[in-house]
Amino acid sequence: MDNFAQAGTVESVACPFCGLLCDDLTVQRDSAGNLKVMENGCARAVTFFERPVAAPSPRIQGKPVALQEALAKAAEILGKARQPLLAGLGTEVFGMRAVMNLAESSRATLDHMNSNGFMRNIHVLQNSGWFTTTLSEVRNRVDLLVVVGTDISSVNPRFFEREIWNTETMFDQNTSQREIVYLGGRDLDTSAGVSPDGRQPDVFACDLDRIPEVVAALRALIIGKKLHASEIAGIATADLERLAQRLLAAKYAVVAWAAGPLAFPHAELTVQNITELVIAINKTTRAAGLPLGGSDGDTSANQVSAWISGYPMRNSYQRNYPDFDPYIYAADRQLQSGEADALFWVSTFNPERTPPAADVPTVVFGDAHMEFEKEPDVYIPVGTPGIDHKGIMFRSDNVVALPLQQLRSSSLPTLGEVLRAIEQALQPAVQ
Repeated sequence: MDNFAQAGTVESVACPFCGLLCDDLTVQRDSAGNLKVMENGCARAVTFFERPVAAPSPRIQGKPVALQEALAKAAEILGKARQPLLAGLGTEVFGMRAVMNLAESSRATLDHMNSNGFMRNIHVLQNSGWFTTTLSEVRNRVDLLVVVGTDISSVNPRFFEREIWNTETMFDQNTSQREIVYLGGRDLDTSAGVSPDGRQPDVFACDLDRIPEVVAALRALIIGKKLHASEIAGIATADLERLAQRLLAAKYAVVAWAAGPLAFPHAELTVQNITELVIAINKTTRAAGLPLGGSDGDTSANQVSAWISGYPMRNSYQRNYPDFDPYIYAADRQLQSGEADALFWVSTFNPERTPPAADVPTVVFGDAHMEFEKEPDVYIPVGTPGIDHKGIMFRSDNVVALPLQQLRSSSLPTLGEVLRAIEQALQPAVQ
Protein backbone atom coordinates (compact mmCIF):
# COMPACT_ATOMS: atom_id res chain seq x y z
CA MET A 1 0.00 0.00 0.00
CA ASP A 2 1.30 3.47 -0.89
CA ASN A 3 2.27 5.73 1.97
CA PHE A 4 1.28 9.11 0.57
CA ALA A 5 2.44 10.88 3.74
CA GLN A 6 6.05 10.20 2.80
CA ALA A 7 8.12 11.99 0.22
CA GLY A 8 8.87 9.89 -2.81
CA THR A 9 9.28 9.60 -6.55
CA VAL A 10 6.67 8.07 -8.84
CA GLU A 11 7.58 6.85 -12.32
CA SER A 12 5.48 6.06 -15.38
CA VAL A 13 2.91 8.71 -14.45
CA ALA A 14 0.18 9.48 -17.01
CA CYS A 15 -0.62 13.15 -17.55
CA PRO A 16 -4.33 13.79 -18.28
CA PHE A 17 -3.91 17.43 -19.27
CA CYS A 18 -4.08 16.78 -23.02
CA GLY A 19 -5.23 14.01 -25.34
CA LEU A 20 -1.80 12.39 -25.72
CA LEU A 21 -1.97 11.06 -22.15
CA CYS A 22 1.84 10.86 -22.01
CA ASP A 23 2.54 8.07 -19.53
CA ASP A 24 6.31 8.40 -19.09
CA LEU A 25 6.50 11.23 -16.56
CA THR A 26 8.51 11.06 -13.36
CA VAL A 27 6.92 13.05 -10.53
CA GLN A 28 8.42 13.81 -7.13
CA ARG A 29 6.25 14.27 -4.03
CA ASP A 30 7.32 15.99 -0.80
CA SER A 31 5.94 15.15 2.63
CA ALA A 32 3.28 17.87 2.33
CA GLY A 33 1.94 16.39 -0.91
CA ASN A 34 3.36 19.03 -3.24
CA LEU A 35 4.42 17.61 -6.61
CA LYS A 36 7.25 18.41 -9.00
CA VAL A 37 7.70 17.05 -12.53
CA MET A 38 11.24 15.69 -12.79
CA GLU A 39 11.27 14.08 -16.24
CA ASN A 40 9.34 14.21 -19.52
CA GLY A 41 6.97 17.00 -18.61
CA CYS A 42 5.80 19.70 -20.99
CA ALA A 43 4.71 23.15 -19.82
CA ARG A 44 1.12 21.92 -19.49
CA ALA A 45 2.16 19.00 -17.31
CA VAL A 46 4.19 21.28 -15.06
CA THR A 47 1.18 23.60 -14.67
CA PHE A 48 -1.09 20.64 -13.92
CA PHE A 49 1.03 18.72 -11.41
CA GLU A 50 2.79 21.58 -9.64
CA ARG A 51 -0.22 23.52 -8.42
CA PRO A 52 0.11 23.83 -4.63
CA VAL A 53 -1.92 21.58 -2.37
CA ALA A 54 -5.33 23.09 -1.65
CA ALA A 55 -8.45 21.79 0.07
CA PRO A 56 -10.94 24.65 0.46
CA SER A 57 -14.29 24.20 2.12
CA PRO A 58 -17.45 23.89 0.05
CA ARG A 59 -19.33 27.16 -0.24
CA ILE A 60 -22.94 28.26 -0.53
CA GLN A 61 -23.28 31.80 -1.90
CA GLY A 62 -19.59 32.28 -1.14
CA LYS A 63 -19.83 31.23 2.51
CA PRO A 64 -17.89 28.16 3.72
CA VAL A 65 -20.11 25.29 4.81
CA ALA A 66 -19.77 21.61 5.64
CA LEU A 67 -19.77 19.17 2.74
CA GLN A 68 -23.11 17.64 3.75
CA GLU A 69 -24.77 21.05 3.76
CA ALA A 70 -23.42 21.83 0.30
CA LEU A 71 -24.59 18.44 -0.98
CA ALA A 72 -28.05 19.01 0.45
CA LYS A 73 -28.29 22.43 -1.21
CA ALA A 74 -27.13 21.01 -4.57
CA ALA A 75 -29.72 18.23 -4.30
CA GLU A 76 -32.41 20.81 -3.47
CA ILE A 77 -31.56 22.87 -6.57
CA LEU A 78 -31.55 19.77 -8.76
CA GLY A 79 -34.80 18.50 -7.30
CA LYS A 80 -36.59 21.77 -8.08
CA ALA A 81 -35.24 22.05 -11.63
CA ARG A 82 -37.53 21.12 -14.49
CA GLN A 83 -34.77 21.11 -17.12
CA PRO A 84 -31.35 20.86 -15.46
CA LEU A 85 -28.17 21.08 -17.53
CA LEU A 86 -25.05 19.05 -16.64
CA ALA A 87 -22.22 20.77 -18.51
CA GLY A 88 -18.47 21.30 -18.47
CA LEU A 89 -17.97 17.59 -17.82
CA GLY A 90 -14.21 17.88 -17.43
CA THR A 91 -13.66 14.50 -15.81
CA GLU A 92 -12.45 10.94 -16.45
CA VAL A 93 -14.30 7.67 -17.00
CA PHE A 94 -15.47 6.97 -13.44
CA GLY A 95 -16.57 10.55 -12.92
CA MET A 96 -18.45 10.53 -16.22
CA ARG A 97 -20.26 7.33 -15.31
CA ALA A 98 -21.52 9.09 -12.19
CA VAL A 99 -22.57 12.07 -14.34
CA MET A 100 -24.58 9.78 -16.61
CA ASN A 101 -26.32 8.13 -13.66
CA LEU A 102 -27.25 11.52 -12.19
CA ALA A 103 -28.49 12.74 -15.58
CA GLU A 104 -30.81 9.77 -15.90
CA SER A 105 -32.11 10.20 -12.34
CA SER A 106 -32.77 13.93 -12.80
CA ARG A 107 -33.79 13.92 -16.49
CA ALA A 108 -30.96 16.29 -17.25
CA THR A 109 -29.32 17.42 -20.48
CA LEU A 110 -25.61 16.78 -21.07
CA ASP A 111 -23.01 18.82 -22.94
CA HIS A 112 -19.22 19.08 -22.74
CA MET A 113 -17.34 22.38 -22.57
CA ASN A 114 -15.40 21.47 -25.76
CA SER A 115 -18.31 20.25 -27.84
CA ASN A 116 -18.45 23.30 -30.11
CA GLY A 117 -15.16 22.00 -31.48
CA PHE A 118 -15.40 18.23 -31.41
CA MET A 119 -18.96 18.17 -32.76
CA ARG A 120 -17.37 19.13 -36.10
CA ASN A 121 -15.74 15.71 -36.06
CA ILE A 122 -18.80 13.88 -34.78
CA HIS A 123 -21.00 15.31 -37.54
CA VAL A 124 -18.63 13.85 -40.14
CA LEU A 125 -18.32 10.51 -38.38
CA GLN A 126 -22.10 10.20 -38.17
CA ASN A 127 -22.75 11.37 -41.71
CA SER A 128 -20.13 9.55 -43.78
CA GLY A 129 -17.64 7.79 -41.52
CA TRP A 130 -13.90 8.17 -41.92
CA PHE A 131 -10.59 6.36 -42.21
CA THR A 132 -8.41 7.32 -39.24
CA THR A 133 -5.29 5.99 -37.59
CA THR A 134 -3.86 5.74 -34.08
CA LEU A 135 -0.95 7.44 -32.37
CA SER A 136 0.91 4.12 -32.33
CA GLU A 137 0.50 3.71 -36.08
CA VAL A 138 1.77 7.24 -36.63
CA ARG A 139 4.76 6.60 -34.40
CA ASN A 140 5.72 3.48 -36.32
CA ARG A 141 4.71 4.11 -39.94
CA VAL A 142 4.19 7.71 -41.06
CA ASP A 143 6.52 9.07 -43.75
CA LEU A 144 4.56 12.21 -44.72
CA LEU A 145 2.54 14.24 -42.20
CA VAL A 146 0.26 17.01 -43.48
CA VAL A 147 -1.09 19.24 -40.69
CA VAL A 148 -4.22 21.27 -41.47
CA GLY A 149 -5.01 24.50 -39.62
CA THR A 150 -2.95 23.93 -36.46
CA ASP A 151 0.64 23.69 -35.28
CA ILE A 152 -0.37 20.62 -33.19
CA SER A 153 1.98 21.64 -30.36
CA SER A 154 -0.49 24.17 -28.97
CA VAL A 155 -3.04 21.35 -28.72
CA ASN A 156 -0.78 18.37 -27.90
CA PRO A 157 2.62 19.74 -26.82
CA ARG A 158 4.71 16.55 -27.01
CA PHE A 159 3.22 15.20 -30.24
CA PHE A 160 6.33 15.64 -32.39
CA GLU A 161 8.66 14.43 -29.66
CA ARG A 162 6.70 11.23 -29.04
CA GLU A 163 5.06 10.43 -32.38
CA ILE A 164 7.23 11.92 -35.15
CA TRP A 165 10.85 12.34 -34.07
CA ASN A 166 10.90 9.19 -31.92
CA THR A 167 14.15 7.27 -32.37
CA GLU A 168 12.70 3.73 -32.38
CA THR A 169 10.01 2.21 -34.58
CA MET A 170 8.73 -1.32 -35.11
CA PHE A 171 10.03 -1.36 -38.69
CA ASP A 172 13.43 0.36 -38.25
CA GLN A 173 12.28 3.49 -40.05
CA ASN A 174 14.68 6.45 -40.13
CA THR A 175 12.30 8.92 -38.51
CA SER A 176 14.59 11.91 -39.18
CA GLN A 177 13.65 11.55 -42.88
CA ARG A 178 9.94 12.07 -42.25
CA GLU A 179 8.40 14.96 -44.16
CA ILE A 180 6.22 17.58 -42.48
CA VAL A 181 3.82 19.94 -44.26
CA TYR A 182 1.73 22.66 -42.60
CA LEU A 183 -1.34 23.63 -44.60
CA GLY A 184 -3.36 26.73 -43.74
CA GLY A 185 -3.30 29.11 -40.83
CA ARG A 186 -0.93 32.04 -40.43
CA ASP A 187 1.53 32.70 -37.62
CA LEU A 188 1.78 29.03 -36.68
CA ASP A 189 4.74 27.99 -34.56
CA THR A 190 6.27 25.36 -36.84
CA SER A 191 9.48 24.88 -34.85
CA ALA A 192 8.38 21.45 -33.61
CA GLY A 193 8.20 20.32 -37.25
CA VAL A 194 11.92 20.91 -37.82
CA SER A 195 13.61 17.53 -38.19
CA PRO A 196 16.44 16.43 -35.85
CA ASP A 197 18.94 17.14 -38.65
CA GLY A 198 17.62 20.69 -39.11
CA ARG A 199 15.43 20.17 -42.19
CA GLN A 200 12.63 22.74 -42.24
CA PRO A 201 8.98 21.76 -42.77
CA ASP A 202 7.06 23.00 -45.78
CA VAL A 203 4.55 25.71 -44.85
CA PHE A 204 1.64 26.69 -47.12
CA ALA A 205 0.03 29.54 -45.19
CA CYS A 206 -3.35 31.14 -45.70
CA ASP A 207 -6.01 32.86 -43.61
CA LEU A 208 -7.92 30.50 -41.36
CA ASP A 209 -11.25 31.09 -43.10
CA ARG A 210 -9.68 30.21 -46.48
CA ILE A 211 -8.71 26.69 -45.38
CA PRO A 212 -11.94 25.21 -46.82
CA GLU A 213 -10.95 26.36 -50.31
CA VAL A 214 -7.43 24.97 -49.99
CA VAL A 215 -8.55 21.58 -48.70
CA ALA A 216 -11.24 21.32 -51.39
CA ALA A 217 -8.67 22.17 -54.07
CA LEU A 218 -6.22 19.59 -52.74
CA ARG A 219 -8.91 16.94 -52.75
CA ALA A 220 -9.84 17.83 -56.33
CA LEU A 221 -6.21 17.44 -57.42
CA ILE A 222 -5.89 14.09 -55.69
CA ILE A 223 -8.88 12.69 -57.56
CA GLY A 224 -7.46 13.92 -60.84
CA LYS A 225 -9.32 17.17 -61.45
CA LYS A 226 -7.69 20.08 -63.28
CA LEU A 227 -7.62 23.48 -61.55
CA HIS A 228 -7.59 26.50 -63.83
CA ALA A 229 -6.83 29.06 -61.11
CA SER A 230 -3.18 29.99 -60.62
CA GLU A 231 -3.54 30.23 -56.85
CA ILE A 232 -5.93 29.24 -54.08
CA ALA A 233 -6.14 31.54 -51.04
CA GLY A 234 -2.66 32.86 -51.84
CA ILE A 235 -1.11 29.38 -52.26
CA ALA A 236 0.18 28.64 -55.74
CA THR A 237 -1.79 25.91 -57.48
CA ALA A 238 1.52 24.42 -58.62
CA ASP A 239 2.51 23.95 -54.96
CA LEU A 240 -0.77 22.19 -54.22
CA GLU A 241 -0.27 19.97 -57.27
CA ARG A 242 3.15 18.94 -55.98
CA LEU A 243 1.69 18.27 -52.54
CA ALA A 244 -1.01 16.08 -54.07
CA GLN A 245 1.65 14.06 -55.87
CA ARG A 246 3.66 13.71 -52.67
CA LEU A 247 0.60 12.37 -50.86
CA LEU A 248 -0.06 9.87 -53.65
CA ALA A 249 3.59 8.77 -53.63
CA ALA A 250 3.92 8.37 -49.86
CA LYS A 251 3.92 4.89 -48.33
CA TYR A 252 1.94 6.01 -45.25
CA ALA A 253 0.69 9.57 -45.32
CA VAL A 254 -1.23 11.03 -42.39
CA VAL A 255 -3.41 14.14 -42.57
CA ALA A 256 -3.91 15.60 -39.10
CA TRP A 257 -6.21 18.32 -37.85
CA ALA A 258 -7.63 19.68 -34.60
CA ALA A 259 -11.31 20.51 -34.81
CA GLY A 260 -11.20 23.21 -32.12
CA PRO A 261 -9.08 25.75 -34.04
CA LEU A 262 -11.24 25.35 -37.18
CA ALA A 263 -13.54 28.07 -35.86
CA PHE A 264 -15.33 29.18 -39.00
CA PRO A 265 -18.87 28.50 -40.28
CA HIS A 266 -19.61 24.94 -41.42
CA ALA A 267 -16.12 23.72 -40.51
CA GLU A 268 -17.48 20.18 -40.43
CA LEU A 269 -17.55 20.30 -44.25
CA THR A 270 -13.81 20.96 -44.25
CA VAL A 271 -13.28 18.02 -41.91
CA GLN A 272 -15.32 15.92 -44.31
CA ASN A 273 -13.19 17.07 -47.24
CA ILE A 274 -10.08 16.04 -45.29
CA THR A 275 -11.47 12.60 -44.63
CA GLU A 276 -12.64 12.18 -48.23
CA LEU A 277 -9.23 13.09 -49.65
CA VAL A 278 -7.72 10.47 -47.35
CA ILE A 279 -10.11 7.89 -48.80
CA ALA A 280 -9.11 8.95 -52.33
CA ILE A 281 -5.41 8.50 -51.56
CA ASN A 282 -6.10 4.97 -50.34
CA LYS A 283 -7.13 3.88 -53.82
CA THR A 284 -3.45 3.62 -54.80
CA THR A 285 -1.42 3.76 -51.57
CA ARG A 286 -1.96 3.98 -47.83
CA ALA A 287 -3.05 7.06 -45.89
CA ALA A 288 -5.10 7.92 -42.83
CA GLY A 289 -6.61 10.85 -40.98
CA LEU A 290 -5.69 11.83 -37.44
CA PRO A 291 -8.10 14.03 -35.44
CA LEU A 292 -6.23 15.63 -32.54
CA GLY A 293 -7.34 17.25 -29.30
CA GLY A 294 -8.67 15.52 -26.21
CA SER A 295 -8.47 18.23 -23.55
CA ASP A 296 -10.58 18.32 -20.38
CA GLY A 297 -11.60 14.69 -20.70
CA ASP A 298 -13.75 15.27 -23.79
CA THR A 299 -12.74 11.97 -25.42
CA SER A 300 -13.52 10.02 -22.26
CA ALA A 301 -16.83 11.83 -21.78
CA ASN A 302 -17.94 10.95 -25.30
CA GLN A 303 -16.88 7.33 -24.91
CA VAL A 304 -18.82 6.88 -21.67
CA SER A 305 -21.86 8.69 -23.03
CA ALA A 306 -21.87 6.42 -26.08
CA TRP A 307 -21.60 3.26 -23.96
CA ILE A 308 -24.45 4.17 -21.67
CA SER A 309 -26.87 6.16 -23.83
CA GLY A 310 -25.89 5.17 -27.36
CA TYR A 311 -25.13 8.82 -28.18
CA PRO A 312 -22.21 11.25 -27.89
CA MET A 313 -22.49 14.59 -26.13
CA ARG A 314 -25.48 16.89 -26.52
CA ASN A 315 -27.92 14.28 -25.40
CA SER A 316 -30.69 14.45 -22.85
CA TYR A 317 -32.85 12.35 -20.53
CA GLN A 318 -35.56 15.03 -20.50
CA ARG A 319 -38.00 12.61 -22.14
CA ASN A 320 -37.08 9.90 -19.64
CA TYR A 321 -34.95 8.09 -22.23
CA PRO A 322 -31.72 9.04 -24.07
CA ASP A 323 -32.29 11.58 -26.84
CA PHE A 324 -29.65 13.21 -29.06
CA ASP A 325 -29.80 16.56 -30.82
CA PRO A 326 -26.60 18.52 -31.54
CA TYR A 327 -28.51 21.79 -31.83
CA ILE A 328 -31.29 21.65 -29.24
CA TYR A 329 -29.08 20.27 -26.47
CA ALA A 330 -26.10 22.60 -26.96
CA ALA A 331 -25.31 24.09 -23.55
CA ASP A 332 -24.84 27.66 -24.75
CA ARG A 333 -28.18 27.59 -26.60
CA GLN A 334 -29.96 26.01 -23.62
CA LEU A 335 -28.73 28.80 -21.36
CA GLN A 336 -29.28 31.67 -23.80
CA SER A 337 -32.84 30.56 -24.59
CA GLY A 338 -33.75 30.13 -20.94
CA GLU A 339 -34.68 26.47 -21.43
CA ALA A 340 -32.19 25.27 -18.82
CA ASP A 341 -33.31 26.29 -15.34
CA ALA A 342 -30.29 25.00 -13.38
CA LEU A 343 -26.62 24.60 -14.36
CA PHE A 344 -24.40 21.92 -12.85
CA TRP A 345 -20.80 22.51 -14.02
CA VAL A 346 -17.97 19.96 -13.80
CA SER A 347 -14.29 20.87 -14.28
CA THR A 348 -11.91 18.67 -12.30
CA PHE A 349 -8.73 19.20 -14.37
CA ASN A 350 -8.50 22.90 -15.20
CA PRO A 351 -9.43 25.60 -12.66
CA GLU A 352 -9.59 28.17 -15.46
CA ARG A 353 -12.57 26.43 -17.09
CA THR A 354 -15.24 28.09 -14.99
CA PRO A 355 -18.96 28.07 -15.84
CA PRO A 356 -20.45 30.60 -18.23
CA ALA A 357 -22.44 33.46 -16.77
CA ALA A 358 -26.05 32.36 -16.43
CA ASP A 359 -29.16 33.67 -14.71
CA VAL A 360 -30.02 30.27 -13.28
CA PRO A 361 -29.01 28.52 -10.06
CA THR A 362 -25.47 27.25 -10.60
CA VAL A 363 -23.62 24.42 -8.86
CA VAL A 364 -19.93 23.85 -9.56
CA PHE A 365 -17.97 20.67 -8.92
CA GLY A 366 -14.45 21.76 -9.63
CA ASP A 367 -10.75 21.95 -9.04
CA ALA A 368 -9.72 23.28 -5.65
CA HIS A 369 -8.01 26.32 -7.23
CA MET A 370 -11.08 27.68 -9.00
CA GLU A 371 -11.77 31.41 -8.77
CA PHE A 372 -15.04 32.93 -9.95
CA GLU A 373 -16.04 36.35 -11.24
CA LYS A 374 -19.49 35.55 -9.87
CA GLU A 375 -19.70 33.10 -7.00
CA PRO A 376 -21.96 30.14 -7.87
CA ASP A 377 -24.88 29.20 -5.65
CA VAL A 378 -22.93 26.12 -4.57
CA TYR A 379 -19.26 25.30 -5.04
CA ILE A 380 -18.01 21.86 -4.08
CA PRO A 381 -14.25 21.36 -4.57
CA VAL A 382 -13.40 17.83 -5.65
CA GLY A 383 -10.20 15.89 -6.11
CA THR A 384 -8.18 16.04 -9.31
CA PRO A 385 -8.00 12.72 -11.19
CA GLY A 386 -4.43 11.57 -11.66
CA ILE A 387 -3.26 13.50 -8.60
CA ASP A 388 -5.69 13.16 -5.69
CA HIS A 389 -7.29 9.90 -6.76
CA LYS A 390 -7.11 7.20 -9.41
CA GLY A 391 -9.02 7.22 -12.67
CA ILE A 392 -9.12 6.08 -16.28
CA MET A 393 -8.93 8.21 -19.43
CA PHE A 394 -9.07 7.62 -23.16
CA ARG A 395 -6.38 8.96 -25.45
CA SER A 396 -7.40 11.33 -28.24
CA ASP A 397 -7.30 8.50 -30.80
CA ASN A 398 -10.08 6.71 -28.86
CA VAL A 399 -8.41 3.28 -28.92
CA VAL A 400 -6.32 3.25 -25.74
CA ALA A 401 -7.49 3.77 -22.17
CA LEU A 402 -4.80 4.49 -19.58
CA PRO A 403 -4.92 4.42 -15.79
CA LEU A 404 -4.37 7.59 -13.79
CA GLN A 405 -2.43 7.16 -10.57
CA GLN A 406 -3.11 8.65 -7.18
CA LEU A 407 0.01 10.61 -6.22
CA ARG A 408 -0.89 11.96 -2.77
CA SER A 409 -3.49 11.73 -0.06
CA SER A 410 -6.32 14.24 -0.20
CA SER A 411 -9.25 15.22 1.95
CA LEU A 412 -11.24 16.21 -1.13
CA PRO A 413 -14.00 13.85 -2.27
CA THR A 414 -14.02 12.43 -5.79
CA LEU A 415 -16.57 13.68 -8.27
CA GLY A 416 -18.19 10.25 -8.27
CA GLU A 417 -18.66 10.28 -4.50
CA VAL A 418 -20.25 13.72 -4.59
CA LEU A 419 -22.63 12.96 -7.46
CA ARG A 420 -23.71 9.63 -5.97
CA ALA A 421 -24.53 11.39 -2.70
CA ILE A 422 -26.64 13.96 -4.56
CA GLU A 423 -28.39 11.24 -6.54
CA GLN A 424 -29.19 9.36 -3.34
CA ALA A 425 -30.60 12.52 -1.75
CA LEU A 426 -32.61 13.21 -4.89
CA GLN A 427 -34.28 9.80 -5.20
CA PRO A 428 -37.13 10.31 -2.68
CA ALA A 429 -38.09 13.56 -4.41
CA VAL A 430 -38.03 11.93 -7.85
CA GLN A 431 -40.13 8.96 -6.70
